[in-house]
Amino acid sequence: MPFLIFDQTFFLLIPAIILALWAQSRVKRTFEKYSRIEAGSGMSGLEVARRLLNDGGLAGIQIEESKGNLSDHYDPRSRVLRLSAGTSKSRSVAALGIAAHEVGHAIQHQKAYAAFQIRQTIVPVANIGSSLAFPIFFIGFLFSQNTFLMDLGIYLFLGAVVFQLITLPVEFNASSRALALLSSRGYLAGQEVDQAKKVLNAAALTYVAATAVAVMHLLRLILLRGSRN
Repeated sequence: MPFLIFDQTFFLLIPAIILALWAQSRVKRTFEKYSRIEAGSGMSGLEVARRLLNDGGLAGIQIEESKGNLSDHYDPRSRVLRLSAGTSKSRSVAALGIAAHEVGHAIQHQKAYAAFQIRQTIVPVANIGSSLAFPIFFIGFLFSQNTFLMDLGIYLFLGAVVFQLITLPVEFNASSRALALLSSRGYLAGQEVDQAKKVLNAAALTYVAATAVAVMHLLRLILLRGSRN
């Protein structure tokens, strides 16, 4: 929920919002470009994901189809890897890169990768922070004497910002694992690895942009809180 008070601090958000819009556009264009290039291995995203999971000792993880486009994700609570139809059925370089990236998250879970574990631990705090921080801060801002609510809103949103920050190494690490696996297993070769890397880098940029937006929101809340002193 955005904090819609238009004052001088609002302009802090503009560069981050522009970055976020550009990142979304870039990932869409990059995915569409490399989804038209079929991998030489001739395997689908589903087939590659299943083989990588089995090879990594993760045969117990189920693969399900998720609704929507680019809705691929690994669910650590149910230990299920969900792939969109555009990934699971496609034999493109883009599909194999994305499928392997989600397998990378499953491997992080299996190996208790520190950043992944921390992110999972703070998920409840981040969810509360992202949903309640702005309303609580807004109420406190309207009643200028009630700085406690503004402070509470800031601390709650800080949890959401920390979640965004810890997400960055988790995503970059999953991509590194994915590219290494695809190359070493021969599912992608030569130029195909670089093409898959471009897809994953474009996707990672959306997380960078989301983090930038969150940090700017936090800075804005702090400045607005300071104006009440």
